[in-house]
Amino acid sequence: MTTDDTTSSIPAKRGSSALQMGPRKKASLTDPLVSHGRHFGRTVFALCNYPSLLTNGILRLEQMEDTPLENFSAEERREHRVFEQLLDSYPGLLDRLKDGSDEEILHVGELIGKGATGARGDDTKTLKSAVLDWISPKGEAIQPPLHRNSKIDRGFNHNLTGSLLCPAGLDWNDPRIREDLRSGEMLVCGDQWPVFLYAHYVYDHDDPWSGLLKSRLLAYKHVFTSPSSVDREPKATRSGNARLHGMNCVTMASIAYVATQVRFALSSSSVFSRTDTTTDSETFYHSLLDLLEDPEESKEVDELLTWWNRQVFPTSSAAKRPISANSALSKIRQKRMALRQATNLHAVSS
Repeated sequence: MTTDDTTSSIPAKRGSSALQMGPRKKASLTDPLVSHGRHFGRTVFALCNYPSLLTNGILRLEQMEDTPLENFSAEERREHRVFEQLLDSYPGLLDRLKDGSDEEILHVGELIGKGATGARGDDTKTLKSAVLDWISPKGEAIQPPLHRNSKIDRGFNHNLTGSLLCPAGLDWNDPRIREDLRSGEMLVCGDQWPVFLYAHYVYDHDDPWSGLLKSRLLAYKHVFTSPSSVDREPKATRSGNARLHGMNCVTMASIAYVATQVRFALSSSSVFSRTDTTTDSETFYHSLLDLLEDPEESKEVDELLTWWNRQVFPTSSAAKRPISANSALSKIRQKRMALRQATNLHAVSS
């Protein structure tokens, strides 16, 4: 997936969102920030103009001395959360930015962007071929054949990929819908999620959360552990990108990232671009994040994260099931809590 992540100049003022891709700028130096950018793009925010993110963030920190964050727009608050996550994930970065010149801030952003772009490109390259193995009927070849090195016949041009990309709630088997999708008469926006996101590719009109983002096609382990682990049982050890960066739990953004990559792999588009209205990948990615970050959906999102952690990081604390209400362990914990509360009350009264 080729992306445009960096910009050639520092924004003069906070205006355009940094959480959109900017024009491409090549970063040539090797730096730990490049490696960090690879992981940050996959797990925190993928489609980002990093020089703008850093510049806007520094300016906003100064403005927040007089203006609380709550007074900024929703987009600016979200951008600042991403900025703070970047600072928290890389010790010393804030000091480097505060002490650096405008050119240094630009350079740091380019390095992080180089890492994020490189990771996306690497994942796109491997998924382009691998996705064909995952969608092939068991023991059969895809008919008509789909080429591994060309995507021109994918998307709505092919019955198999078309059925997977068909927006949830539409019937791919309806000849009129199928023809409208193939001809472009029916445009599919990024927030019209494809049915392949659902477990068993089944969408429940009455319960649209049911099975959402639990599809076997969302090959999380292909990106974060190793491509060879996709069809294997979860194991206690971690490897690949997750191990390199000390990752031991699934993030909301990483689920959206994998979904965006797989959707692009199934499409007929060969190059990821901001102006590509066919895939509309930015809108797709942002719309998933909007749902996953919505406090109103926290119960469903927590359950989804726990489900994914059991698949990918089964030994992590994030994958543990809640203690059964009537179990011996539960009663021991309740008794211990009651004793602690009684001790505290006694200490206060004495």
